[in-house]
Amino acid sequence: HVQLVESGGGSVKTGGSLKLSCAASGNTFSTHCVAWFRQAPGKEREGVAVVYTDDVTIHYADSVNGRFTISRDNVKKMLYLQMDALKPEDTAMYYCVARASSWCSKWRATTSYDAWGQGTQVTVS
Repeated sequence: HVQLVESGGGSVKTGGSLKLSCAASGNTFSTHCVAWFRQAPGKEREGVAVVYTDDVTIHYADSVNGRFTISRDNVKKMLYLQMDALKPEDTAMYYCVARASSWCSKWRATTSYDAWGQGTQVTVS
């Protein structure tokens, strides 16, 4: 399995932007379905966005659609999440996740993934 390390979190004002990055180790990143999840205090983890191995098929949670952009670079083995027009309700720990499959069915289910990063905190005030 790949190992994942997130970076780029921080504190930002409402309406601001942040870009999260996730570095993957190993040689199989390009064959993994990858996604971003988040977890706010007292809430369950929720899927934010997913990108298939084709780098074309992408899905977003309704709450972030139109504000967040997920992308991947299979050569650099990186996953990104550009977050714009941030709101206080976006405050959460953000996790990079991966599944050893080119298919991303049930992408919102936490049990669909076999690799998780340690998380990076995003705070919007």
